[in-house]
Amino acid sequence: MYHKNTGMRLAASALSLALAVLTTNQVAAQTGKTVYTFPLGLQTYTYRNSLPKDVPGTLDLIKSLGFKEIEGNAPKGVTAEEFRKMLDERGIKVTSTGAGYEQIVKDPESIVKQAKALGASFVMVAWIPHQKGNFSLDNAKQAVADFNRVGKILKENGLTFCYHNHGYEFQPYEDGTLFDYLAKNTNPDYVSFEMDILWATHGGADPVALLKKYGSRWKLMHLKDLKKGIKGDLTGGTPPENDVVLGEGQINMPEVLKLAKKVGVKHYYIEDESNHEDTQVPQSIAYLKGLKD
Repeated sequence: MYHKNTGMRLAASALSLALAVLTTNQVAAQTGKTVYTFPLGLQTYTYRNSLPKDVPGTLDLIKSLGFKEIEGNAPKGVTAEEFRKMLDERGIKVTSTGAGYEQIVKDPESIVKQAKALGASFVMVAWIPHQKGNFSLDNAKQAVADFNRVGKILKENGLTFCYHNHGYEFQPYEDGTLFDYLAKNTNPDYVSFEMDILWATHGGADPVALLKKYGSRWKLMHLKDLKKGIKGDLTGGTPPENDVVLGEGQINMPEVLKLAKKVGVKHYYIEDESNHEDTQVPQSIAYLKGLKD
């Protein structure tokens, strides 16, 4: 069982590690402007193993690491209202919440209610149902129709709908990809995007090129890095050990961050899908804080 005291001990050791790494980075980069200037954000999937077992203790850990914003939902057994209260007590805000494709298509009003209870401004969907490794034009066409419809409903309720890429959308199509098809055929008034830079890279896309091409359509970003030497595919899946500390993988993080800020990405969430979040998250935070232009 994961208890509050355990969480706080982990928080203390994690913070010490973060400060140590940060000091190293600062020595290496004494000059220049800080590249990352936004509040620290976290995708709560990072703590998928501890959060369901000990909500208060894990939230204490998240707070101790300096996170001010999260993307996520209330854990099972905790209401949205209860979760928001616990976050409020720790000075953490839910800026974005997730929704399953089937649920938002079937009952968008329930998603609106959930988002408002959490205090979120954005709602993201991270997966379009399809045969693994075979995302098709028909899948994309159905998603376009569904996203335009639910995105309109969310906008009418003061929320912004975002689709989160997962890599498989970069299936070649005509002179581009099926992601291009999604972007071209969804209404910008109703459908925005969240870029997961690891999954974009894993699917064969270039996050920098995507930011340049679709500019302000990008509202949110998942910060994560793909291990060097890993060649991706169109499955939308990779082993957890391929998710590495920010700055240690194959993504051009400085260019991504500078361009994301320029095109108007609003919120950034560290998401660590490895099994070493206890050490990797503090190192990723230190990397962001120490990154200079």
